[in-house]
Amino acid sequence: MYQWQMTAVDENFELIEIAMPRINKAEALVEIAGCGVCHTDLSFWHYGVRTKHELPLTLGHEISGKVVEGPDHLKGKNVIIPAVLPCGECDICKSGRSNICQNQLMPGNDFHGGFASHIKVPHKYLCPVPDEVLNKYSLAQLAVIADAISTPYQVIEKSELAPGDFAVVIGVGGVGIYGALIAKIKGACVLAIDISDDKLKKVKENGIDATLNSNGLNFKEIKTRVRDIAKELGVTRFGWKIFEFSGTKSGQELAFGLLTFTSTLSIVGFTMDKIEVRLSNLMAFDAKLIGTWGCKPELYPDVIELIIKDQLEIGQFVETIPMSNINQVFKSTLANKFNKRPVLVPDFNRNN
Repeated sequence: MYQWQMTAVDENFELIEIAMPRINKAEALVEIAGCGVCHTDLSFWHYGVRTKHELPLTLGHEISGKVVEGPDHLKGKNVIIPAVLPCGECDICKSGRSNICQNQLMPGNDFHGGFASHIKVPHKYLCPVPDEVLNKYSLAQLAVIADAISTPYQVIEKSELAPGDFAVVIGVGGVGIYGALIAKIKGACVLAIDISDDKLKKVKENGIDATLNSNGLNFKEIKTRVRDIAKELGVTRFGWKIFEFSGTKSGQELAFGLLTFTSTLSIVGFTMDKIEVRLSNLMAFDAKLIGTWGCKPELYPDVIELIIKDQLEIGQFVETIPMSNINQVFKSTLANKFNKRPVLVPDFNRNN
């Protein structure tokens, strides 16, 4: 099997060939169809966030593929590999919060991930892909379910968003665009905020109620415009559901600053930067602040159901690229050159 391995921060990934791994009764061997490039991968590769497995390490946790070895009920099945693989036995798992299981395993962090030809994984929570989904999309495209779609799905469920709520989505890139679309599917009135006209145009074309380009605006100007938009849309001034997907200091500061009475703020994007906020605002507004990590595997079938019912369209937001282009793709992703989620498809051309 082949793997593209990270050897050091900001260094090119290296293609290696290793023996096909053996599996035990709790594992499966999956032939990879596609692996998405996520901001978390950039955090490891560029920003110096430490992986749990020592380098060299094969990154990639947004994976789809076919089971080639494993239990009989899964062998030959097309599957999504959850980005978070819990133990299923601990107190946290039994409390319904398996996404943050302290015994969890994450591909591309705890063990070699999806920028490879094959991957060995625990099979307990592999999510089979129904044939009707594959009539709509390629298995490689569906890799985005493992994180870019399932993560915002979980946080929207946790936020208790209800039909008619005003949802403010900050950052509508690879994960945030699905957050905006899922909030709309759930019946919210959605405002998307970003600094890219192209991204805002795309969400507007997909039914999002309002957009705001915050580039060049100060906080007071943004807040005034958000209030004006809420008034134009006829939504309540209270109980806003605010979702921070940008993973930037400015995005998080804006998100906290938009809190109003009985609001819920959900933090999804990750940054190493620290921000200064007045936590007493949570008290004064009787507001809630929610963190989220990945998505518990139990919710994956619900996500797939949205796609089966044509409620969620993903093709226009995904770009499949040969995996041999991994070094250029990471550099382009870091430079924000992609308007679609890049999904790397194994090809393993050693000349690249």
